[in-house]
This record gives sequence, C-alpha cells and structure tokens, in this order.
Amino acid sequence: MNKPVELIIFDWDGTLFDSVGQIVASLLFAAQQFSQPLTREDAKSIIGLGLPEVAQRLFPQVPELHTEILQCYAEHYVANSKGDVWFDGVANMLSELREAGLLLAVATGKSRKGLDRVLAQTNSHELFVTTRAASETRSKPDPLMLQEILQVTGLCAEQAIMVGDTSYDLEMARNIAMPRVGVSYGVHTPETLKQYQPLTIADDVASLAQFLNRQVNASDVA
Repeated sequence: MNKPVELIIFDWDGTLFDSVGQIVASLLFAAQQFSQPLTREDAKSIIGLGLPEVAQRLFPQVPELHTEILQCYAEHYVANSKGDVWFDGVANMLSELREAGLLLAVATGKSRKGLDRVLAQTNSHELFVTTRAASETRSKPDPLMLQEILQVTGLCAEQAIMVGDTSYDLEMARNIAMPRVGVSYGVHTPETLKQYQPLTIADDVASLAQFLNRQVNASDVA
C-alpha cells in the first residue's frame, strides 16, 4: 500500500456483530415452516450474501416461496436477536480507530432496514462515515458497494482496508484490488479466507485491532 490508510470498511455479521448463531437458527426455522431441507452448515455458508441471493442458493427448488420464506426468516430473526451484541473488544477498537483519525464504514449483506435496526441497537450510527446494505446495491462479492463507499469518501481502493469473515467479503475487495483482512471467528475457515490473499487473518478482535493500528501507524511513518 503506497498511499496511507484512511478508511477501514467492516462487514457486520460475524465480523463486528455476534449474530451468526441467530441467523442460522432463523434460517433453519424458516426452512422448517415451509418443509424445505436445510442443514446448519449450508445456512451458515451463505451469511454475507444479500437476502435474494440467500434464497436463490438455499431454496432454488421453490422460487415461488422465496418471498414468504425470507419474510418468515426476518420476523423470526428480529423477534429473537435482541440480545445480539458486538463481539468483545469491538467498541474499544472502533473508538481507537476513530481517535486515530480513521474513517470507518460498513459494507454488509443485510437489508437497509436490518442494518439501521442494529446500528440503533448498538448506538453506533455516528461511528461510521457511511454504510452500504445489500438491498440498496449489489450483493457481495460484486464490488459495487465498496466503490460506492469510496465515492462517498473521495478515496481510492489502496487507501482502504476491507475487514470481513467470509470469502464474499474478501473476494469483493480483491475484485477492485482493495487491501483486505480476514477474521477467523465468524463464518468461513482460515483455509477458505487464505485463497483471497488477505494481509492477515485475525483470530480475535484484539489481534484484529492490533493489526489495524499497526497499519495506521506504518502509514503515518511513511
């Protein structure tokens, strides 16, 4: 990275927010209500995609039921996810990055309605200079949401780092040559994430924070 890092873009579920378990449970519930087969592994594997893409991948045999299944999923998730919180250390990490002068953003597979709900739940609207949800742009791994964030901030890809827990996050960043960092405490395994040439793979929030702070400090020195 020749230019200094000025922007950190975070995925939400499985990266900042400890919500993977409830997403899987709600997908399994919705599948059961409509008598559709679904394994826990398959439900987990699609976290990070936009909801229409989730339905297409998990329930290709019943396209006529996609709207109803997704509605059932959403209602179950909202009703049962009120206790979901940030991973330990996330609040401090975001505050430290902000204090260091970094711009922060979110690029998520959530809908805008869902993202706004959890931003309010965590009282974090003001932490992020901009946020993009899959319902208002293209789903990962298409890089459009990253390009839109760059447009808002006036920065180029090499001035940003994308942080995520899935191959969709890292592939999206790789598609526009944006530096990227994987985290192994979310959805996809380190072996899967390594295929997308991340700068590093962090095993917990503490090591993620340390790495990001080192990148910022290195940029300042340069």
